[in-house]
Amino acid sequence: MTTENAVEGAHHAPTSIEYIQHHLSHLKSADGTFNLDTFWVSAILGFIFLGVFYLAARRATAGVPGKLQNFVEAVMDLVNEVVNSAFHAKSAVIAPLAITIFCWVWLMNAMDFLPVDLLPQLLSNFGVHKLRVVPTADVNHTFGMSFGVMLCIIGFSIKAKGLGGWGKELFTAPFHAHGFMAVVLAPVNFIFQMIELLAKPLSLSLRLFGNMYAGELLFILIALLPWWAQWLLGGPWVIFHILVVTLQAFVFMALTVVYLSLAVEKH
Repeated sequence: MTTENAVEGAHHAPTSIEYIQHHLSHLKSADGTFNLDTFWVSAILGFIFLGVFYLAARRATAGVPGKLQNFVEAVMDLVNEVVNSAFHAKSAVIAPLAITIFCWVWLMNAMDFLPVDLLPQLLSNFGVHKLRVVPTADVNHTFGMSFGVMLCIIGFSIKAKGLGGWGKELFTAPFHAHGFMAVVLAPVNFIFQMIELLAKPLSLSLRLFGNMYAGELLFILIALLPWWAQWLLGGPWVIFHILVVTLQAFVFMALTVVYLSLAVEKH
């Protein structure tokens, strides 16, 4: 590139469409099949969650608790209340799983609070020119988490009912019958069971993705406005989006607990 072209490119202001397309473009792997920004941001936030809770556990005291311990205990009380009200079987996994889902999803959603251009401009100094900082606005990531939930549903079902009991349930519910009718209804039951099994993670992923993608897009559109309009419209939207971020993390966690509770119950 010549000096003249470089200067021209440096002063070229992107159009609104180019700006939106740039902020909705992922940092991809060399073969273009893997969204590196989604992976690294979600991984870093996961380690931050683990580090904060590990630090709180190390500093926990039976005396006067500190601010960090109060915060962690408040989160755990909220999640435990949901678990105790929705999950009636005994499991040493369900509460830690629910806490992990709620905190991790909330952190990923909360990346929407950062100014749209902050991290992309910062990392552009290191040669990274595309970056999406909200992992839950990537449908690949929400589908991945929901697929993990589906595997948990299958695992909890097999543990509670046994492999044979779960397999039998696939062909005998929801329509119960005996004799010849049981054989006739077995394929119908299996189809309904598969639809139910696939619908749960599908609805989980699309609900979270749709809300966070809409929020991310609205912040991008607000960033195109003059600075005074950004503060005028962005302020109220940020306040409202705090509820959206928290609610979507809570819904993802609560529905996971409900689905796992249904998985261990017998029809």
